[in-house]
Amino acid sequence: MRTKTLKKNKINVVTLGCSKNVYDSEVLMGQLRANNKEVVHEEEGNVVVINTCGFIANAKEESVNTILEYVQKKEDGIVDKVFVTGCLSERYKPDLQQEIPDVDQYFGTTELPGLLKALGADYKHELIGERLTTTPKNYAYLKIAEGCDRPCSFCAIPLMRGGHKSTPIENLVIEAEKLAANGIKELILIAQDLTYYGLDLYKERALAKLLRELVKVEGIEWIRLHYAFPTGFPMDVLDVMNEEPKVCNYIDIPLQHISTKLLKSMRRGTTYEKTNALLHTFREKVPQMAIRTTLIVGYPGETQEDFELLRDWVKEMRFERLGCFTYSHEENTHAYNLEDDVPEDVKMERANEIMALQSQISWELNQEKIGKEFRIVIDRKEGNYFVGRTEFDSPDVDNEVLIDASQHYLKTGEYTWVKITEAEDFDLYAEPVKK
Repeated sequence: MRTKTLKKNKINVVTLGCSKNVYDSEVLMGQLRANNKEVVHEEEGNVVVINTCGFIANAKEESVNTILEYVQKKEDGIVDKVFVTGCLSERYKPDLQQEIPDVDQYFGTTELPGLLKALGADYKHELIGERLTTTPKNYAYLKIAEGCDRPCSFCAIPLMRGGHKSTPIENLVIEAEKLAANGIKELILIAQDLTYYGLDLYKERALAKLLRELVKVEGIEWIRLHYAFPTGFPMDVLDVMNEEPKVCNYIDIPLQHISTKLLKSMRRGTTYEKTNALLHTFREKVPQMAIRTTLIVGYPGETQEDFELLRDWVKEMRFERLGCFTYSHEENTHAYNLEDDVPEDVKMERANEIMALQSQISWELNQEKIGKEFRIVIDRKEGNYFVGRTEFDSPDVDNEVLIDASQHYLKTGEYTWVKITEAEDFDLYAEPVKK
C-alpha cells in the first residue's frame, strides 16, 4: 500500500479576479471546513483549487498562467491534484480541457456541489451565510445577487454567470448576522448589478428595503454599495443613505462612457443627458457622497472627438474615484461583431490621459481635506504606518489614510477619529484626535 494515500490532504484555494470570486472562494472554503477538510487560502497545500477570472484579456492571461504554474508544480511532485473553477472554466471548458489536459477536473461557476464531491466533500444546504472570510477581520463582501440580465455589448459576464438571481433579504440578514458575530463591522454589498436587486423576487427594485434591514444588524458599522448600474437606479436608496448613518455616503457606479453614440452601441440604455441628470441628482440629494466610476476607452468606433468629449466630461464632473480600462474585444459578445478599430497604443494613450487627469483631480480634492476630521477604520499595519480608510473609500481601490505608528498606537479593525495633516494624489496622512 502506498503511504501517500494515508496523507491528509490540505486544500489550497487560489482566488483570481474580482470580489465576487473572493466571495465564491469563501463559500467553497466554508463548505470544505464544514466537511472537516483542512483548507487554506493562497498558502501551501497538496491539493489546489484555482478560482479563475475570464472577464477580459489580461485577466484570462493571468488565469491561464496560474493554471500552468500549478500544473508544473503537479508535474514536479510539489502538489498532487489541481482543480480549476470559476469564470474562465465556465466560458472555455472544452478549450481548456484540450489545451491543458493535466488539470484533474474543470468546473463552471454553478458547479460547486460537483467540485466539493471531487474534493471528497458533500454540499451542505443548511450552511446559509457560513463562509471562511479571507479579507481582513473588519470587513467582508456580501454578494446579494448572482448573474446579470443587462445586454451590454462588451461584457461576457452573462455568458459566465447566467441571468440575474437575487438572494432573498432574510438569507442576507442571516449572513450579515453571522459575519457580525465573527467581528465583521463593514459589509461591502456586491453583485453584477445592485440596481436590479429584488426585481426577480419581489417584482420591484428592493435595494433600499434590503439596506433598511441590514442596518438593524448589531455590530455592523458601515454598509457600502458596489457595482450599481446607472439605468433604472432606485432613487429611494439615496433617502436611505441620508437617513441611515451606517450606509456609507459612497457609490460605485460604472458609467463606461459619456458619448451617446457609444453608449447606444454599448447597449447601456442611457444617454449623455440621462447620465448627467442622474449624477446631478446624486450630488443634490447626497452632497457629501463619493462617487466611484469606471470608464472604457478604445471601444469600437470611438473617435478622437468621442474621446475628447469623455475627457472634458471627466474634468467637469470631478469624480472622487475613477478607474479607466482599455476595451477588450471579447468573443461571443455583441461588440465582437464590430471592428476593433482603435489601435492598442491609442487605447493606452487615452487611458493614461484620463488617469493623469484623474490623478490631478484626486490631488486637488485631497488638498481640501487637510485640517478636517474624519472617522476612519484601521485595516492593517504596514511598515511604519497604520493604514485606514474613511467611509468614502473602499478597500484595495481607493484612497488610504496613513498614521505614523512610531507616534501613535491603534488597533486594526477599530474605528477612530483623525485629523488630516498632509495629502497626496491617493494617500492622506493623519493624526488621531479625541472625540
